[in-house]
Amino acid sequence: MNHRIIRAAERGLKDIGWLQSNFSLSFSSYYNPERTGFGLLRVFNDDFVKPGNGFGLHAHANMEIISVMLAGRMNHIDSMGYREEVATDSVQIMSAGSGLRHEEHNIGDDEVNFLQIWIEPKLQNVTPRYQKRSFPAEKRKNQLTTIVSNEEGTAHVWINQNAKLSLGYYNAGQTVDYALKPLNKCVFVFVMEGSLTVNGQSIGRRDSIGLWDTDLVSITSEAESKFIIIEAPINH
Repeated sequence: MNHRIIRAAERGLKDIGWLQSNFSLSFSSYYNPERTGFGLLRVFNDDFVKPGNGFGLHAHANMEIISVMLAGRMNHIDSMGYREEVATDSVQIMSAGSGLRHEEHNIGDDEVNFLQIWIEPKLQNVTPRYQKRSFPAEKRKNQLTTIVSNEEGTAHVWINQNAKLSLGYYNAGQTVDYALKPLNKCVFVFVMEGSLTVNGQSIGRRDSIGLWDTDLVSITSEAESKFIIIEAPINH
């Protein structure tokens, strides 16, 4: 097994008042040659948006863009005609494909916190697609919940890549074993709340760990913990 830990304090930071973005991987004005991506996971941002603010109309193409809403309420408006509200415990995806434009703003009274995740697509220039589902925390306690997959289904959202995202919400002392095919796959674990031991390595709140050359990831909650697991190809 190989691994790399990124501590919360080691992340890049962009703070422009209404937006605070914490970058685990190189993005925007933050560049770290050792963190240009992790496999085909290219962007992992922990974003905070103040009420009444947000991202104006902008374009994307050929990227799988995933938003995991940790707190607050945002709107979503795009060039495909979707007008949605994305609230706490919701997950939305945009398979940007041949191109789309969208905007999103904090429409609530409280600060929004969401994870912005970009994964390179399997196929280029596909027809753009949007999808949203809700995963209430109270229904996920002490179990691992798949939120994003490469397979279509009614229980999760799906993207144009052989990847899988799962949410964990466990009491202290609980262990989950995550199995994967080690050939051309890596796993990225990020802790939203609490602390974990991951294959013998200790990580805390807002820390992350990337693992590869292993077929099993054992995760133990050292305190009540919320975390996300991203399994993605290492290359095309």
